[in-house]
Amino acid sequence: MPVAATPQNLIEHWHAYLTDAWQRSVLMLDVLRERGDVYLQHDADGHPPVLAFDYEIIDDARTLPQPVNYALAAIIPPAGSPLTDPEKRPFVVIDPRAGHGPGIGGFKIDSEIGIALRQGHPCYFVMFFPQPEPGQTIEHVLRAERAFLRHINVRHRGQAGKPFVIGNCQGGWALAMLAATTRDQTGPILLAGSPLSYWSGVAGKNPMRYSGGLHGGTWLASLAGDLGNGLFDGAHLVSNFEQLDPANTLWQKPYGLYSQVDSERERFLEFERWWGGHFLLNKEEMEWISQQLFVGNHLTDGDILLDDGGTRIDLRNIRSPIVIFASWGDNITPPQQALNWIPDLYRSVDELRANEQTIVYCLHEKVGHLGIFVSAGVANKEHSELASALDLIDVLPPGLYEAVITDTQPETPGLDYLQGRYLVRFEPREIGDILALDDGRDDEAAFEVVRRIAEVNQQLYDGFVSPWLRALSSDSSAKIWRQLHPSRQERQQLSSQNPFLALLAPLANQVREQRQPVAADNPFWQWQQACSAMMTQTLDQWRVLRDSYYEQAFNAIYQAPWLRAAVGLPPADQWQSHNQGVSWEREEMLRLKKAELEAQYTAGTAFDGLLRLLIYTAIGNGVVDVRPFNAIRRVMQETPLGEDVSLPQLKDAIRRQTWLTRNDETRALATLGALLCDSTQRQMALDMAWHLLGVAGPVSEGKQLRLGKVAVALGLSGASPLSASPVAASVAEQAPLQNGSGAITGKATPAAVPEPAVNGSKRQPRRKPPANRGN
Repeated sequence: MPVAATPQNLIEHWHAYLTDAWQRSVLMLDVLRERGDVYLQHDADGHPPVLAFDYEIIDDARTLPQPVNYALAAIIPPAGSPLTDPEKRPFVVIDPRAGHGPGIGGFKIDSEIGIALRQGHPCYFVMFFPQPEPGQTIEHVLRAERAFLRHINVRHRGQAGKPFVIGNCQGGWALAMLAATTRDQTGPILLAGSPLSYWSGVAGKNPMRYSGGLHGGTWLASLAGDLGNGLFDGAHLVSNFEQLDPANTLWQKPYGLYSQVDSERERFLEFERWWGGHFLLNKEEMEWISQQLFVGNHLTDGDILLDDGGTRIDLRNIRSPIVIFASWGDNITPPQQALNWIPDLYRSVDELRANEQTIVYCLHEKVGHLGIFVSAGVANKEHSELASALDLIDVLPPGLYEAVITDTQPETPGLDYLQGRYLVRFEPREIGDILALDDGRDDEAAFEVVRRIAEVNQQLYDGFVSPWLRALSSDSSAKIWRQLHPSRQERQQLSSQNPFLALLAPLANQVREQRQPVAADNPFWQWQQACSAMMTQTLDQWRVLRDSYYEQAFNAIYQAPWLRAAVGLPPADQWQSHNQGVSWEREEMLRLKKAELEAQYTAGTAFDGLLRLLIYTAIGNGVVDVRPFNAIRRVMQETPLGEDVSLPQLKDAIRRQTWLTRNDETRALATLGALLCDSTQRQMALDMAWHLLGVAGPVSEGKQLRLGKVAVALGLSGASPLSASPVAASVAEQAPLQNGSGAITGKATPAAVPEPAVNGSKRQPRRKPPANRGN
């Protein structure tokens, strides 16, 4: 029974609360002092990456003919972790250069880099230094990153596979450009929280996309660069991010430290070391980013030219599988900005397949933008499972898939073919599924007006303002402007350099020795928590009103018919989201490719025959997961059907046989016997199909019917599972697990559905964007 409150109890509770509040205030102020000291020390050390791992710089781009402030670092595994295997696929992490320094991809042990090391993969990190090189441009950075990839591929020749490259946030668009202009240098690429379709978003949310229009375009970036004497201060970008969520910036973050100061100190200081490490960009770099990407939105239009116009960036030239990881809780890069470039380039999945491109996307329900990179839960689930399934992703037939990651249950078939608690499967999707994630794209018509206005304002600024500011600016004035930034002043004033804080550290030590935390049931503590919740709610409501005002103002200005006419654009009802379509050059290339492939119906090995058999049988369902793939890899190692078949050969064979089967199923089945020459091979392949099609569950009636057709086409008496082949029966009995990297462990019982080919899924979900959960 709770004790009734009495005046004496209230006095005791009040005294305990006041003691705790005083002590928390002292300790919080001391943590802020430590933050300032960490900031100053980090600056004095040259802002090294905030990695949780040791590293060795193996390629410094500052020594290139056109130097840039980038370097390639090889990650050194920490003591006690598995040794990296040079024969495994190397991982490469590219962090965003968006105001902060590098290191967020390896910020914790449970991170993208940590997952790679845990699985024994060699890992590399593309880092950068605080000060850009004179004359450095985005194109120069792209050339340096090409050199890094060549270096990695030379170090890992053989069967390791091309590097798996991860681009975080703005590192993602840089990676997309790199993959589009660098053939045969990358394996699968992962774009994590990366914007590629900059005008997209949902009405009532995503206010950041309106900022360019409300500020009159890109001229403010040029102004900041001129005031910085040719350098753009990354602290401005960080401030923009902080303004997105005022409740977190102004209240939740400081109050979280205050209310949990006894346990929050280390985490707070660790994060602030990265968050307060502001880096610089050349004015030309920031102008390129704002004009070509965020306001101009030229990347998916194919309007970006490199090498003095000799190279056009076309994202359809990416030959590696593309994995996209986005979250509904991300208010900086919402799923629409991460995915809408796909319908911009392809009107249908058939066009995507014809271009031989494989795209996989994975959507998280609630994690914020930074959580995509730093959340241990995300690292141990999404990043870990996608990394484990890399070999499967690399051999997926061209198409669009959604990666769905679920918990396994004791009754889940084929558990022995899995590692860990999760099962990842790839479900085929259509372009309509991507469009269904948005609330329509008509709202993007206004951004084309923004682009026109931005170009005019930029020319006016360049012609009449920039020359005067550049003449008046100097290194000294630029340093003063940077030092006066509120973010820097806050950290410098709350540091040990401030003489008024000289007694703070001894006082804080004394408080720690006499610490008297308040009880959780203290009524005044509970009142404080309620007030904090009310403050958060008030700031959130203010944010909603502010964002609503921004959106209404933006629409009132840029949806005005007179303004569209004034800048030479057709009426908004005639506007359509851009789709490049297929040029005559690409049509001719596809025609030649088709002619080349059609001659291969009767060409190939017995393993090609097994793959065609599986693809023909599974083409109606199309869901792919790792269990059948592991079983196929076992067949490749343990049976005559697939011995000496490498992963690249497997990838080529699956793509070829998928195309042949989709192009003409009847002909693909009729010519199957030309690949499986004798009755022994045919029976072995049929038995293998029964086993592999049962790894993920009972073989459906539709597949059994197709297997029956296969048996007739091959002249076999029937399609009973494991009927004749002792090799097939042996594999079914042993069936050890083979993960994506080639390691073999455990055993499994026959059961399954491999479906390495996909054609469409009955599941056509329309996801409504959930409420914006902030950061």
